[in-house]
Amino acid sequence: MSAESTALWLRCETKQFERRAALTPTTAKTLLDAGFQITVEEDPQRIFDIEEYKAVGCAIAPYNSWPSAPTSTTIIGLKELPENDTSPLPHTHIQFAHCYKNQAGWVGVLERFGKGGGKLYDLEFLQDDTGRRVAAFGFHAGFAGAAAGALAFAAMKDGGKLQSLDPYPNEQAMVQDVKAKLGGSGKGVKALVIGALGRCGRGAVDLFRKIGLDEDDILKWDMDETAKGGPFQEILDVDIFVNCIYLSSSIPPFVSPQQLAEAGDKRRLSVIVDVSCDTTNPFNPIPVYSVNTTFDNPTVPVNVPTGSAPLNVISIDHLPTLLPREASEQFSGDLIPTLLKYPQRDTNRTWTDAEKLFREKLEAAQTEAAKTLGHA
Repeated sequence: MSAESTALWLRCETKQFERRAALTPTTAKTLLDAGFQITVEEDPQRIFDIEEYKAVGCAIAPYNSWPSAPTSTTIIGLKELPENDTSPLPHTHIQFAHCYKNQAGWVGVLERFGKGGGKLYDLEFLQDDTGRRVAAFGFHAGFAGAAAGALAFAAMKDGGKLQSLDPYPNEQAMVQDVKAKLGGSGKGVKALVIGALGRCGRGAVDLFRKIGLDEDDILKWDMDETAKGGPFQEILDVDIFVNCIYLSSSIPPFVSPQQLAEAGDKRRLSVIVDVSCDTTNPFNPIPVYSVNTTFDNPTVPVNVPTGSAPLNVISIDHLPTLLPREASEQFSGDLIPTLLKYPQRDTNRTWTDAEKLFREKLEAAQTEAAKTLGHA
């Protein structure tokens, strides 16, 4: 293996509150033992201390110094780069870029690669030969999303709102805290999970079980139940609705402003958790809110008729960071077999398919930019 093909640089995460890492000390050591060169940037947000990486043999670099790395070095991270930076990107990046489904700003994100000659391998679209993602945070996203929904519901029951969310050291601590906030158990709470058969949905169902919801009070829906098309009255008849679907095309809304207006005060629903977070997607199936929420301001109120009970939405797009160490170890462990094949990326199907998709999306972005310029 050439030095260029095995040089990976773990960059810092600049998204506020993001504590996860694409590589953990454990998985970094696996790559080092396989002959990779691993550089890790200092990052005060990361759940793993820099000394943990140093102890396994990683080279250490200053915070946010990756732009000065050799362009032959591949930069790996999790969340998207800062929106206010439009500088060209000459490196190859492995990350979640959130730009392949025409999300807000997608053209600008991809144009940075086009202008710099860089390349993007989007973690969301690294797939095996069966079309299944090689690594995903889905389970922890659903688990943490359901927990956040239960915390918001508990706060609303007490006449208030969920003020903030802070990462937990482990799953047990999260479950204990949620149960305590609910008065000792979630018994009596009713929840509906759409996308219940996927990774994300299974995580949400698991959390609801662990905090004490009765099995009959956890409605588990997937494609069969939603085939008739929304809006769905059943959503209004639960306390917490968790959306865990993977959206790829236009579908009827699950819940609509008109439906809420017509329901008036005959609505039980208090909290919507949009784990899928397709807020800016033109096909968003929950068109009752329009902004992503954050850990320091986790809910956004929905406009409902005067006199009816409040309804809040949680739409945080990096929920797994509520369990940063466990989520990182699981995700990075799943990603390692694919990363070990990275030196053969010109012939390995997972990597060649990911590059082909990048080229297609880049061409679409450049076409869109040209049309916009033509109308200017």
